[in-house]
Amino acid sequence: MATTMAGDQHHRRSLIFTYGTLKRGFPNHPLMEDLILAGDAASLGPHATHLPHPLVLGPFGIPFLVHLPGRGHRVRGELFSVSPRGLARVDELEGVGRGHYERLPVKVEAEGGGGGGGGVVEAEAYFAHASFGEGLWRRRGEVGMSEYTRECAGEYVRRSERPKGWSFVEGVREFVSSSSD
Repeated sequence: MATTMAGDQHHRRSLIFTYGTLKRGFPNHPLMEDLILAGDAASLGPHATHLPHPLVLGPFGIPFLVHLPGRGHRVRGELFSVSPRGLARVDELEGVGRGHYERLPVKVEAEGGGGGGGGVVEAEAYFAHASFGEGLWRRRGEVGMSEYTRECAGEYVRRSERPKGWSFVEGVREFVSSSSD
């Protein structure tokens, strides 16, 4: 498990790599801001996956990192140190208990070579659930992105704006089984 000791609190914290809507300036970042203000998270700056991984958009412009190391591109994102309480809130947003995403280990490294403490670190990221992740990669023609950008975010539809009764898992599976764009 990717954990670190945090400051004087001596609480175990998880290192979480964010690559999509949780990044600064993107739709779900307010959660990270709330966690930072509450002392349940700290930003560790820009990082990228050490190995390539597929990053694709699913239905409603939802970004998914697919657990196929060595495929796709090195993915750019941000690293956070998160308390257990904060991690529970992020897990809830990411639907870990509902089969939306899986929090799995990933090696990342700081971008920009900015001084000490560099190198590869073990973190965790929210990957597309194994039941549909590889299908998303195939559905997107095995072509991924290296970064979730503002242009990508333009396709994102917030939960509150999605059709009433839309099931995340069933909607993703339907997207995967439909013909490509």
